[in-house]
Amino acid sequence: MNRRVATIRVKLEKSAAPAPAPRAPAHKRRRMGAWREHHARSFRASLRRLAGRPGATALTLLVMSLALCLPFLLWLLLDNARALGGHLDDARGIGVFLKPEIDAATARSFADKLRRRTDVAVVAIKTPEEGLAEFRSQSGFADALKVLQSNPLPTVLIVTPKIAAASARATPALVDELAHDKHVDQVQYDALWRQRLDAILAFTARVAGVLAMLLGLAALLVVGNTVRNDIVGRAEEISVMQLLGADRAFVRRPFLYTGLWYGALAGLVALLLIAGVEIALAAPLDQLTSSYGGRFTIHGLSWVQAIALFGTSVMLGWLGAWIATSRQLRLGRPQ
Repeated sequence: MNRRVATIRVKLEKSAAPAPAPRAPAHKRRRMGAWREHHARSFRASLRRLAGRPGATALTLLVMSLALCLPFLLWLLLDNARALGGHLDDARGIGVFLKPEIDAATARSFADKLRRRTDVAVVAIKTPEEGLAEFRSQSGFADALKVLQSNPLPTVLIVTPKIAAASARATPALVDELAHDKHVDQVQYDALWRQRLDAILAFTARVAGVLAMLLGLAALLVVGNTVRNDIVGRAEEISVMQLLGADRAFVRRPFLYTGLWYGALAGLVALLLIAGVEIALAAPLDQLTSSYGGRFTIHGLSWVQAIALFGTSVMLGWLGAWIATSRQLRLGRPQ
């Protein structure tokens, strides 16, 4: 009796114990392994195919890399042109030439009055002595200026309006008020050239964007046409795979890796071309910046921009290959 009770208890404990987690079916594990193996094989085989035709591969990569690097070079030129045009604070400055009879104390009092205005950010005073010294150092007529008996330069105030007051395209009201002040002889406000420069830079930026779109489309078409020719060349192989039951994803995979390789290699070549252009232009650009007294520097492609170029190239390569293979597979078996 006791033995029967013990047997029943063991059976109840076994039935109450949690069942072990079911293992994945063997066919699913085999399918996942085959999927990974096909990815790895397609990755290696696509690179071997590109290496097996070096001439055609080099030509395709050169066309893609040129289409990629030209917009980035234009963008670099545009970005450095903004620095060449001068700093924003310097461009906003209003040159106020005081009358010759205005002495230093009156000039300082007038400058303090301007500083208290709500539409003025900074007021700097340039004395006649400072102006003459600057003229000697920058004009190249230092020896000729020694014959002057007196300093003919007036006191100059550099008035910088606040951004809100100088952001409008029209001349700020501050300029008109200064021009009619009794202490002021002349007001110089170079707004027209700034507006023209801003318009030129905005137009160049729009041209760079349109050019980037067109050249990106050209790179996409180059990859798509190359992959399409590869599909046509392997038509019999693809037909056999389709007869054996291969789906579209299986057939498309090697060509997608081909597009990825094209994009990655073209991105690297484009970065090398941009680096070569920067090296070739380094010496004349240094002479240009030194002629401006080193007030601005020329910069090249940053790491973030380089990664963006490489990622764009890879994306275009993959997208071109996907479009070409999808179109060919929709048409049926390659002819």
